[in-house]
Amino acid sequence: MKRIFTISGLVLFCFFFINTAFAQNITIKGKVTDAATGESLIGVSVAVKGTTTGTQTDVNGAYSVAAPSTATLAFTYIGYATQNVTVNGRNIINVQLVAQANELQQVVVIGYGTQRKVDNTGSVATVKGADIEKQASTNPLSALEGKVAGVEIIASGQPGSSPTINIRGLGTVYGNNQLLYVVDGVWYNDVSFLNNADIETLTVLKDASSTAIYGIRAANGVVLITTKHGKAGKPVISFNNYEGWQSVTNQVQMANGTQYATLINELYTENGITPAFSSNPAQYGTGTNWYDQILRNAFVSNSQLSVSGGTDKYTYNYSVGYLDQDGIVKTNNFKKYTIHVVNDFKPTKNLRLGFSLSGQSSESADINNGIFHQMYTAAPIVPVYYNNGKYGDPTDYNIGGGANYNPQATIDFFNQRSTNKRFTGSVYGEYDILKGLKFRTSFGGDVAQAEVRDYQPIYYATSGQQSATSSLGLNHTENRNWIWENTLTYDKTIGKHKITALAGYSAQRAASTYATAFADSVPDAKSGNLHTSYPAGVNQGIYYRPGDPLVTTEVSQFARVNYSYNDRYLLNASIRHDGASEFYPTPYGWFPSIGAGWVISNEDFMKNQHVFSNLKLRASYGVVGNAVVPINPSTLTVTNDPTQYTAIFGTPPTTINGISVNTVVPPTITWEKAEATDIGIEGSIINDHLTFEADYYNRETKNAIFNVPIPGSTGENGPGGGILANQADIRNRGFEFSLTWRQQVNKDVFYSISPNLGINNNVVLRVISGNNALYGGGNGITNGLLATRTVQGEPIGEFFGYKVAGIFQTAAQVASSAQKGTAQAGDFIYQDVDGDGTITTKDRVNLGNPNAKYGYGVNMYLKVKNFDLTIDLQGRADVSVYNANLAYRFGNENFTQDFYANRWHGPGTSNTYPSVNIGSATDSAPNSFYVSSGSYFRVRNAQLGYTLPGDVLKNLGVRSIRFFANAQNAINIFGYKGFSPEIGGGTLNQGLDANVYPLYATYNFGVNVTF
Repeated sequence: MKRIFTISGLVLFCFFFINTAFAQNITIKGKVTDAATGESLIGVSVAVKGTTTGTQTDVNGAYSVAAPSTATLAFTYIGYATQNVTVNGRNIINVQLVAQANELQQVVVIGYGTQRKVDNTGSVATVKGADIEKQASTNPLSALEGKVAGVEIIASGQPGSSPTINIRGLGTVYGNNQLLYVVDGVWYNDVSFLNNADIETLTVLKDASSTAIYGIRAANGVVLITTKHGKAGKPVISFNNYEGWQSVTNQVQMANGTQYATLINELYTENGITPAFSSNPAQYGTGTNWYDQILRNAFVSNSQLSVSGGTDKYTYNYSVGYLDQDGIVKTNNFKKYTIHVVNDFKPTKNLRLGFSLSGQSSESADINNGIFHQMYTAAPIVPVYYNNGKYGDPTDYNIGGGANYNPQATIDFFNQRSTNKRFTGSVYGEYDILKGLKFRTSFGGDVAQAEVRDYQPIYYATSGQQSATSSLGLNHTENRNWIWENTLTYDKTIGKHKITALAGYSAQRAASTYATAFADSVPDAKSGNLHTSYPAGVNQGIYYRPGDPLVTTEVSQFARVNYSYNDRYLLNASIRHDGASEFYPTPYGWFPSIGAGWVISNEDFMKNQHVFSNLKLRASYGVVGNAVVPINPSTLTVTNDPTQYTAIFGTPPTTINGISVNTVVPPTITWEKAEATDIGIEGSIINDHLTFEADYYNRETKNAIFNVPIPGSTGENGPGGGILANQADIRNRGFEFSLTWRQQVNKDVFYSISPNLGINNNVVLRVISGNNALYGGGNGITNGLLATRTVQGEPIGEFFGYKVAGIFQTAAQVASSAQKGTAQAGDFIYQDVDGDGTITTKDRVNLGNPNAKYGYGVNMYLKVKNFDLTIDLQGRADVSVYNANLAYRFGNENFTQDFYANRWHGPGTSNTYPSVNIGSATDSAPNSFYVSSGSYFRVRNAQLGYTLPGDVLKNLGVRSIRFFANAQNAINIFGYKGFSPEIGGGTLNQGLDANVYPLYATYNFGVNVTF
């Protein structure tokens, strides 16, 4: 009985204790704001210390959490100092967080870790994921355009394509100018597998002091991307969606039916041929507008769903995304599915584990590569269809071979599908060995597979568009990459001295395989499973890339020391030793860097001044490398593609495959390295309202891999025709400026304005072959000459050709000129530069620079109560583009309305535009007429949003709902007479407009919902 009473007493005591404990739990509510601006902070983590309980602030900065009356709440937010607040029985606790900027106190992501901005001596720019999400860009990198000084982004209108990005100019010719992307510690060549909404921060490392820790892959710049991780607290569910359309802007106006017939009559007359449409050109009326026929307003839809949360021991963030984007060309479509999984664990106080996984699957209905050239040149007198339903046939109009196509038939019978699957991921473990001593190991990589299937059925559309035999082509590419990295980090503060030391080891491997197969007489399998449906005995073949799989391996050791004295004097130094198989038998290189900084505002003599809140001077020097070069440039390789090199001998015929030499190389090729210096100043004034940053940089690529041109008689079939060697020095030098003004006008109004400017000058300093130029830019050039050259003393890929001095008005003027015998009235007059009385290739001169000297952006944000407005402006200046479309002619192609209105068609009619014979060998030669200013200004993005008030959402169980309307590239101002002056291309073909997929404006409406 006594035992029963004892147990009962214990049970009652326990219940009393539990009830007392629960009775002490109270509901605490409040709001978290910025201490300086008063702006509400969204997503602040509010945790009850010592427990797994927590929550996050909503869109109004409000929170609600249950906790004991004696508990301590921890408020943490990126960019702000953590604040611990004791409850002391209070039900209402409002908190003002202090920004760790004073900009210099902010934490920035650097290579292999983080660092206070005050301690950083390099040029680093960070863009928050929230700013990227506000863009309608389908690729996260496109959202950077105009946001970071010194970063040039050239986008393509092709759905699913990635933009071309240059940081502080081009520094290589033969090597790849591709950036290094590091996502959660793993190295990638592109980040198309990421969804915009999965990005937490995106950091651009621009100077060698910042990038040298990545050694072999850092020459072109490094972009560090941190994806979103879960935070302790209740699950947070977010849904983001926008729906909209894409519309062509600045559409080129082509000559109509009557104008075209008139022009072709003139062309025939000039060439001594009886006019084709002499009876009555007006009978063709306006004819067919092929742009209107083929292009469309294209639908785009993008959705992302995520859930995140966790405890102090375990956090998670999961998301799925879906993009459905039509191209502006009918039949063109791109679909992408993404998944992102992040988990972090803290099983013990000293151990942290985690993994990050991403998956991407995409599929596209492609377009014929020549469709934009066809729309530009197709004859408007040809109808899309005849009354009997058949395709309009150019042959019926005696047009000739130059424009012998019906673009509608081209897209109707073009059947190409591309699929891409990619799986990326990483795992890590981090252990605190001793106080301040941490070991981290991580392993990651990606597996990717791409397939392009091209099927051509038996069909008859027009005389020039038909096929009597069906055919199937299949290209298959696979990539397998991994990287393993280990680092040991030691942090120690001794009085005023702070030291952070890092040592690491890295190994990585990349392997790729490629195969292409073809077969004729393949039935049109409606199931789409074409590659298994063709009958036995048909003509077929398969081609493997020589040396498959192509494998590169790299191994590295690296170290870095960061030292700070009294937050005033800074010293950062790093060294990396890399070995890369691409440069066998001399695979090793050293990449050092050093940076110094002086925080002037922390000096005693600055204490009584009231101008600068922060002021820091910094300088750095470093050496980085470029290993992104074609495989084994030091090894002679050959091509044995049977579709190109096949000979037939004997009776009966015997097929023998031949080979062609790809490159002739010297015995040894060494590292292509870039030496860079940077001097910068950064700070803030007017109570931190205005922050500023300015940099001067000088980057010289030493021993760049360059082609020495050699005669084609050697049999060499490589890029540019030459011997590869380390034989060029290239310099990029310039300035960068960034300003940001932020102000909280009152509790309802906040705004910020952030302009930036980059100035860059690119020049080839030295080439072993001297003035023996490397030529390129053959796209759209029909007379055999090339439109660009790269030579000592000039920029990479400058436009090169004849300087136009006017138009020949009469035959007598031609007879007395340096072009007698080669020109006629209506042709270009070329300047006789060397004065020898004859126009030859020696009279060609520099015509323009496709490397922009100026790039700028202005980013503005305004918040008035529940409304927010974001406007991003962007542009380039002092840059040239080459309109190769004008003379991309082989016969009776169409002309633009501009050409029709301004052409020479008799003495005195024009001294700037040539006659309709512009496609002749004389007039189509690269010359200054085709070179235009590529400067432009655009409203890159404009978004108006409205967030529903918190009191409206209380009864809906929703944290926040925000609606927005967005317009991207809606306003474009430029003088170029094409779709857009933003034209990419390879290193030697940049800025050359020939059959380019144009940009477009995007308009959409969307919603962001958080539960």
